[in-house]
Amino acid sequence: MITMIPSQSPNRYQQGQIDRKFGMFVHYGINTFLNQEWSDGTAAPSTYAPTGLDCEQWARTAYEAGMNYLLVITKHHDGFCMWDTQTTRYGVRYAGNQADVVQQAAKACKKYGIQLALYYSLWDRNCPFYQDDEAYTAYMLRQLEELMDGRYGEVVELWLDGGWDKPCARWGLDKIYDLVKRLQPGCQMGVNHCIGNHEWKGGFASEKYHPDQYEQHDPIALFPSDFRLLDPYMPKDEDPKIYSYHGELYYMPFEATFCSREGMCWFYSDGYEEKFPLHTPEELARCYRQLIGQQNLLVVNLPANKSGRLVQSDIDNLMKTADLLSIRRTV
Repeated sequence: MITMIPSQSPNRYQQGQIDRKFGMFVHYGINTFLNQEWSDGTAAPSTYAPTGLDCEQWARTAYEAGMNYLLVITKHHDGFCMWDTQTTRYGVRYAGNQADVVQQAAKACKKYGIQLALYYSLWDRNCPFYQDDEAYTAYMLRQLEELMDGRYGEVVELWLDGGWDKPCARWGLDKIYDLVKRLQPGCQMGVNHCIGNHEWKGGFASEKYHPDQYEQHDPIALFPSDFRLLDPYMPKDEDPKIYSYHGELYYMPFEATFCSREGMCWFYSDGYEEKFPLHTPEELARCYRQLIGQQNLLVVNLPANKSGRLVQSDIDNLMKTADLLSIRRTV
């Protein structure tokens, strides 16, 4: 079984991730149509009904803003699948718009020369056998095989979320990591809230294990994980890179993930455009410089609206940041 190799320096795939520097996260799914951040998996698939889905706009915006990858939702905590999966009837195949969003995003990334990254929630509020660990792990592996088997091209990052809902040992992360690395050797897999006591029984990590409190050799709770995640926080100035698991030490960069609007707005909702930007372009540029100087990464979330397009005022704010950093590109 493929697993992480102890190291106190980045391997070539981690270095490739570090070199990507800047990415765009697009939260979009059934939650968008429910005006909720976390829906419970009971809404009818027909609830999801975009009228102007435009993944090309997403990728073009990321490219113009000097970003190097696009991170898209494949399945959030509600369990609704944004690709043409054979594993469940809860997804776009049975929705008001049957377009395979992952396929469209992959095609758009290829057109603009940026790379594709995928978000996948471990927690699934729709799956009827979610509490049967053996059956549910097999279910996740079938879904991830569809996403990683090459039909969507190269996938450079897998962003796993929801690991707080069960004790660490119940997720089968070793099996997930092995599958991902066999199908996509260069894909970097990260688990949100991964730093903490590996005997952790579920729930969120303590304040001690927040990014501004990390210490060298802190334990890895959700293992394996190629890089650290804990949204939406920044690491401290002297960000430690070496973490421990059962006596072995591992190098792990940090990917900071920011919302665009105040109030922890990841998904678009009816009141979204009335909220103030969470960061000014100057603040965002300062965070970018700090993170890149630390050999870390920055991802900024721009949610798509109900039609399936990014909000122009979010784009404008992002382009001002790109201008400040002198990384803006023209198509």
